[in-house]
Amino acid sequence: MASSKVLEAKKETVSEILDYIKSSESVILFQYQGLTVSELSELRNKLRETDAIVKVYKNTLLKRALDEQNISFEGFLEGPNAILFGKNLLEPIKVISDFAKDHDKLSIRIGIISGSVADIATIQDYASIPSYEGLLTMLCRGMMEHVNKLAIGLNQYAENLEK
Repeated sequence: MASSKVLEAKKETVSEILDYIKSSESVILFQYQGLTVSELSELRNKLRETDAIVKVYKNTLLKRALDEQNISFEGFLEGPNAILFGKNLLEPIKVISDFAKDHDKLSIRIGIISGSVADIATIQDYASIPSYEGLLTMLCRGMMEHVNKLAIGLNQYAENLEK
């Protein structure tokens, strides 16, 4: 039987996982087996820029925390997994997806996006969304196109009046 200190440490770890899940907009479970320490450090540094962190927990403790939230990662909590907790919705997903494209040893498995379980296809859809700045640029271009066409039309109308 486990000692009370060990049980208390496990309860604290489960509580820590729950706090991270509750405070995160995006949670991604991924396998990292085969990545070097420097590659994993590079990923952590890139994610830190987006206000996200990577943690490694025992799968049993992660399963307990997920069960308390009524979330099922059944079939995914096997082998060495790491979990990403991101305060922002899109940026951490983009970073880990881009990193996975460059490093074939990293494989994204499943995630939680805004409180809902997301499969790999949904995560890839989120990763393909342009950044906030990119969306604003697209909006401005679209609005400027209409203003430009209006200016051309008014100019042609003015030229026709002069004839």
